[in-house]
Amino acid sequence: MPTRHDTELSSALRLAVMRLARRMRAERAETSLTLSQLATLATLERHGPMTPRELAAAERVQPPSMTRLAASLEAAGLLTRTAHPHDGRQVLLEASPAGAALLREDRRRRDAWLAQRLAELDDDEREVLRRASSVLDRLASS
Repeated sequence: MPTRHDTELSSALRLAVMRLARRMRAERAETSLTLSQLATLATLERHGPMTPRELAAAERVQPPSMTRLAASLEAAGLLTRTAHPHDGRQVLLEASPAGAALLREDRRRRDAWLAQRLAELDDDEREVLRRASSVLDRLASS
């Protein structure tokens, strides 16, 4: 059973993470892509080619929604479709070179902004964040 301190921590942490995420989104390169489109493209870049169904499951969206997302990314030249090597009924989706370049630039901008903010902290504060990053990653993976 969560204690009062756990509840207070969860509230403070939720607000801090939301504010940081909002600020990081503000550092994104100006694109017409939605967060769902960017997340889909990033999943493909991170995991490699996937079927639309696998991608929908990874992004936790319904297959028809993924079909629309993939079509919009393909129309923008950010995603490619190829025939599945073992199943002629399937296709594989993959980030195109242009899609991968867009993600690299997006990450570069946000990493540069965050590195500058981290440089403003003292060594102890940076160490706290270094240790907290693995804990936050574990929480996000649960």
